[in-house]
Amino acid sequence: MSVEMTAPETAPRLATAKDYFDLLKPRIMGLVVFTAFAGLVAAVGITGQGINPLLAAVSILAVALGSGAAGALNMWYDADIDAVMSRTSTRPIPSGAVPRDEALALGLIMSGVSVLLMWIASNVLAAGLLALSIAYYGWFYTIVLKRRTAQNIVIGGAAGAFPPVIGWAAVTGSTPLDAWILFAIIFIWTPPHFWALSLVAHKEYKKAGVPMLPVTNGAKATRNQILLYTLLLAPVGLWPVATGLAGILYGVTTTVLTVGFIYYAIKLWRSEAGGPEAGAEERKLAMSMFGFSILYLFGLFAALIIEHGFGLYFPLGGF
Repeated sequence: MSVEMTAPETAPRLATAKDYFDLLKPRIMGLVVFTAFAGLVAAVGITGQGINPLLAAVSILAVALGSGAAGALNMWYDADIDAVMSRTSTRPIPSGAVPRDEALALGLIMSGVSVLLMWIASNVLAAGLLALSIAYYGWFYTIVLKRRTAQNIVIGGAAGAFPPVIGWAAVTGSTPLDAWILFAIIFIWTPPHFWALSLVAHKEYKKAGVPMLPVTNGAKATRNQILLYTLLLAPVGLWPVATGLAGILYGVTTTVLTVGFIYYAIKLWRSEAGGPEAGAEERKLAMSMFGFSILYLFGLFAALIIEHGFGLYFPLGGF
């Protein structure tokens, strides 16, 4: 499914520093940087390989710049549908603050700078993975998938799953199974996380012609998929304990948060969220699950950082 539309004419206005910062999608950038840092810290803790603190900081900066670059490219291409949707109409491009060609130039320049910085600070593998993640989100998800398939979030979720692998590669120059387990957690987490939000915003997506799952398959099918992916995420979230990547603190944290995630998924599954009978309570429930999903991911990766960064790693087999 593709969409061709003309964005409403918007009178230009003077751009502020905040407009350019918003162009980089800072909330997504924060999560990307956090998970990349977790991958870096876990790699140091598990392998015993050190990394110069300055080079580590530059590597994380490169990830931040790469995430911002992908965000700018996404906003450049999606300016037409952003202008149609009320929740995105105030973004820098549709609001008239930043010209589209300026956003494209910024995204391309930042992409090159971020990859070069990563190469200088760490190694070619980490730089290559960063380049791949930028291209995956900025081109493959945004241009190829988003307007064509209801599986855009499932397939495109890989873009946000690369950061811990990049952080790991920055330390070791390799990507072992443990790094890809962290990738798998984010990859499987992304659909229930985003679909909870899309249940609330489905009318906006329909108006913009974007084939999100609630638009193409309906609210009930979306709630079913949310529950399915949440149940699938439960064992995947505990894989790090099984492989020795994570210890007791992570295991307890993940267990508690997984119970909460499943609780919200079941409540949402039993509700009318996203459907024609949905009211304020159903919308509130969907947004509560969306918010809890962020807490879930933050808790898992925070536990990894605490275990390997603060000497609190006690593997399950050690007791």
